[in-house]
Amino acid sequence: MLNIVNLSKEEKVRYGLISPSMFMIGFFLLIPISIVFVYSFLQPGTYGGVEWVFSLDAYKQFLFQEDFLTEELQFTSAYLEIFGRSFSQAAIATLLCFMIGFPTAYFIATRPANTQSLWLFAITIPYWVNLLVRTIAMLFIIRDQGPLNEFLMYLDWIDTPIKLAYTPFAVSLGLFYSFLPFMVLPIYTALSRFDMSLLTAAHDLYASRWAALKNVLIPSVSNGIYAGCLLVFIPSIGSFIAPDLLGGGKQLMIGNLIALQFQGSRNWPFGAAIAIILLTIILITLLIFSLRKKGEQQ
Repeated sequence: MLNIVNLSKEEKVRYGLISPSMFMIGFFLLIPISIVFVYSFLQPGTYGGVEWVFSLDAYKQFLFQEDFLTEELQFTSAYLEIFGRSFSQAAIATLLCFMIGFPTAYFIATRPANTQSLWLFAITIPYWVNLLVRTIAMLFIIRDQGPLNEFLMYLDWIDTPIKLAYTPFAVSLGLFYSFLPFMVLPIYTALSRFDMSLLTAAHDLYASRWAALKNVLIPSVSNGIYAGCLLVFIPSIGSFIAPDLLGGGKQLMIGNLIALQFQGSRNWPFGAAIAIILLTIILITLLIFSLRKKGEQQ
């Protein structure tokens, strides 16, 4: 237990400065998660809400469904498939963000110092607009009669519109567009601290561009890459605007499933259980990642 009396003046100042943030984390993060955790072990109310009766039905429902006649539990993979789809879509979005974000961050980091802020401004300014508005705008662009298809038909590259909207590709594209800056900014931060003369030294030692990239640049900025991948992957898993609008409701993901339980089905305990399962998977993944990074540094 922290003994405030025996703390030095500097330590008291330090703890005093971080106390507001710790209060915010506790009040707006830990307390809501605790409420969701408790709700996941209760029974659903008739018209929403919960009944304060302990039950494991919400967790059973995730893997099993009850036979209407025999009342026997039968395994179902429906929700596991939704989790698998969400993780695969998040992985695709993360890969796309890395493929575009890394060259973009490298380009910005190698510009003159007085112009780098302008390039960063250009990257972030589209994200001043609400995510919902940007997603609807993207749907307008990729729809069958949208500007993209009309332009391709004008060039005679296609004869009929390409079906892009309401497809898994549209969902991946929406996730990629939504979280691209989360990949660019951490990698740029790592690249801005990287000594570019090391690449020149690698070329002087007859290293190819690929060898210098693989053995010099990427290992040196790996922390920025890992941070960017996590910042894209984790929110992509729980995203529900892009699957709902760009997927047309046909590409159900975890975020949509949780929202459906609270708003449509009014099964709050099951929605809470799904959220806790997702949170547990993410925390285990982060723990494994942290232990692996710690082992690499030792």
